[in-house]
Amino acid sequence: MLNSQWLETFAALAETGHFTRAAARLNMTQPGVSQHLRKLEAQVGQPLLSRQGKSFTLTPAGEAVLAVAHSRREEEYRLREAIRSDDAEAGEVSVACSGSFAMALQPAFWPMLRHAPRLRLRLEATPRRGVIDGVAEGRFDLGVIDDATGDPRLTGTRIGREALCLLLPAGTADTRFAALEELGFIAHPDGWLYAEEVFALNYPDEFRGAEHLAMRAFVNQIGQIPAPVAQGIGYTLLPRSGFEAFAERDSLTVAQLAHQRHRDLWLLHRRGRELPARVVRVAALVTEVAARLAES
Repeated sequence: MLNSQWLETFAALAETGHFTRAAARLNMTQPGVSQHLRKLEAQVGQPLLSRQGKSFTLTPAGEAVLAVAHSRREEEYRLREAIRSDDAEAGEVSVACSGSFAMALQPAFWPMLRHAPRLRLRLEATPRRGVIDGVAEGRFDLGVIDDATGDPRLTGTRIGREALCLLLPAGTADTRFAALEELGFIAHPDGWLYAEEVFALNYPDEFRGAEHLAMRAFVNQIGQIPAPVAQGIGYTLLPRSGFEAFAERDSLTVAQLAHQRHRDLWLLHRRGRELPARVVRVAALVTEVAARLAES
């Protein structure tokens, strides 16, 4: 890589057309300017000036090097401007979280993006381990998980909690365990874990483990898990965010159980990183969504 100080000296020399004026501009001595020129020519491997007495013109190699010097100046100017401005409405922000929480976040993000056309958002539904590693390794600016992680690479802040909801077809009032078994379980990748947490708490005498539940169907797409329940088929368990994001939630009933099970929501970012203004802005919106879920 060409030495930046020698490049700047050469650019000043080419722009002033005179060794003495270049030295004055740079607050250097004339021999110092000559020394930088010789070193740059040695680095390039070709002469950069064609001398005619006390004047000179640039060689083809000199013209190419001057173009590089100007380009380097422009890059450094843009970098200084970006650092100085730290615009909360420009640049990219990446967020990783569970599928259900991603569905709750999306509607909140669109108004922000409409009012900040230079802001770009990447929202990815990712398993818990992928969220942790992705934030720690810098692939995501922010992550949301449902418990505190002891990973030393990360800083976590508890931003709220959301209930695990037992979802029934609209109008269904019978929440006895036997009635649920008759309806049948609409299973999904996290469903058995949710069942262990909710049913062990509410049906300790009847629940024998998630593997014994009467399963009616399995759905892998997070947005479609409540769909069969909305059609009167079975029941399922989802975090509150999964219920709130479902378009046909009027066709569902959230069962009122004796003991409600909640999951905390933790916002992660890489430890020691000073967050840019755009990331701080998105983090505030994520926190608002988490707070709304806690109030639901």
